[in-house]
Amino acid sequence: MARRAVEQELSRERILEAARHLFITKGYRAISMRSIGQHLGYSHGSLYYHFKEKAELFYAIVVEDFNHLGHLLMQAMVRPVCDGVSKAEHIMMEFIRFGLDNPYQYEIMFMLRDEELLSYCRAEQGRCFDLFASIIRQYMKEEGCTEEDIECVPRTLFLSMHGFISYFNQDRVTFAEIESSALSHVKVLCRNLHHQPGVQ
Repeated sequence: MARRAVEQELSRERILEAARHLFITKGYRAISMRSIGQHLGYSHGSLYYHFKEKAELFYAIVVEDFNHLGHLLMQAMVRPVCDGVSKAEHIMMEFIRFGLDNPYQYEIMFMLRDEELLSYCRAEQGRCFDLFASIIRQYMKEEGCTEEDIECVPRTLFLSMHGFISYFNQDRVTFAEIESSALSHVKVLCRNLHHQPGVQ
């Protein structure tokens, strides 16, 4: 009964929230299952009802954050866009918004340098890129872009967004503070996607 009570009381969501905060503020290697338990006011043994090890807990956080970003991109794809903003620009703005408004999550998802964790992150990064690329490629096909561009442009757009987010996240700039610059950046990147080559 005691075991079940602990399991119900200390939810998976609470553990993920606390661990995300600790990984971000103190670094993955500095944090143990014991320190996460202490932070929550429980023995570290209670964490093992949900996660076998620290790496599994980290991976659960990464998957949750990437799923959230993927959900935002899918929502952006079906949402009506504002005048003067293309579907591709709208989707890229949502990606940048997520990166700037969730700098710590973005750091864990895309910028962690820990060898032990890189394989976890790379798999999810690849999944995220594939989703983004499929949305952009669909848009490019509708716009009549060349096959060559359809193949290579999504990666260039993705890396350019990542560079923008990484640069401004150093100073913890919010999306609201820099929205006009983000839109200018995105419009330059998408300039050649709005019409067929050779058509003015």
